[in-house]
Amino acid sequence: MSGPAAGTAAAATTTDVVCLGESMVTFLPSQPGRLADVPSFGRGIGGAESNVACALAAAGHRAAWVGRVGADGFGDHLVETIASYGVDTSAVRRDPARPTGVYFRTATDRGTDTHEVAYYRAGSAASAMSPENVPYEALFAGRVLHLSGITAALSPDCLALLRELTAPRPGRPLVSFDVNHRPHLWRGCAEDASVLLELARRADLVFVGEDEAEEAWGIVGAEAIRAALPEPSVLVVKRGSAGATVFASELRPGPRGAEAAAGNAAPGASTDTVSPPPPATSADTATPADTVTPVPALRVDVVAAVGAGDAFAAGFLSATLRGLPVRDRARHGHLMAAAVLTVPGDLTDPPSRDRADRLVALDDAAWGRLRLAPGWTAADRAPEEVRTP
Repeated sequence: MSGPAAGTAAAATTTDVVCLGESMVTFLPSQPGRLADVPSFGRGIGGAESNVACALAAAGHRAAWVGRVGADGFGDHLVETIASYGVDTSAVRRDPARPTGVYFRTATDRGTDTHEVAYYRAGSAASAMSPENVPYEALFAGRVLHLSGITAALSPDCLALLRELTAPRPGRPLVSFDVNHRPHLWRGCAEDASVLLELARRADLVFVGEDEAEEAWGIVGAEAIRAALPEPSVLVVKRGSAGATVFASELRPGPRGAEAAAGNAAPGASTDTVSPPPPATSADTATPADTVTPVPALRVDVVAAVGAGDAFAAGFLSATLRGLPVRDRARHGHLMAAAVLTVPGDLTDPPSRDRADRLVALDDAAWGRLRLAPGWTAADRAPEEVRTP
């Protein structure tokens, strides 16, 4: 027996989060400037879903990354590097006929006009992922399955795979979906907006930036985004420096499969549960079943604005696995994002759980006074915890 039904039946929940998507070797510039002017590059790795897996593993969770890489040196480097973070890569497939994707980028913020990225991913091994060649047993072996809209843009087969994985079915893990709208990946396809909306509406937990919702769907404002996405139990609208707004309702049991994440832990699995968020004490009620929790962002001395969205998702998922309240989930997301924003690459060691929990527990005034600079995750305690402007 094969396919998603078989995977659901056979899965034993021994992993906290399984992440599926393309990871690539990334070349980071040795100095600022145009790609044409940069004399040399340092090698790293980059991929939204593998970034999330690495951050979760570094935070102490059992994370797995499922992907497809070439049977080449870059594929070796990806798998070895991701595994070095403690991520289970045993379900990664090697493709002898297609290469591992690579890309080069400048040091500037992705949102600026001077930012350049040169992708060499067309025809990559990852773009050949399909409903026929992925290991469903591994994909359904976690309490959470994390996906992103990037995968849907790689090829028609990848889109078919995401539709398969987000299809409602009994026993489905909680599906986390980061919209991750990348217009350059959808060139020549006029259906990017409708596809991403379709996939997001089938997920249980959705991350979307206010800016990408406006760009992809022409929707402005967090409340309007929630109106367009009423189905997810939790919707996180990222608002840049303004923070995040979380819309949360009880996890819906039934064919969407969210109940599997909350109650089907295997023997020996973590006692953390993926549970409905406790009611926020200061939330506005949008509907009888919805709470709205705005959570301000931190002030950060940014080194490179790359990878922060993936880190935020990892922090939010980490706190979700621990059953923390909505506000604390978003604060953990902000802290994980701040860790990445204060280093040059996409990945870094997060703050210790004890340190993060202390910061998350600060009152609103103290949280608002925080300013995090490079090296803050290595500090044992204050001054950040008591620092004022």
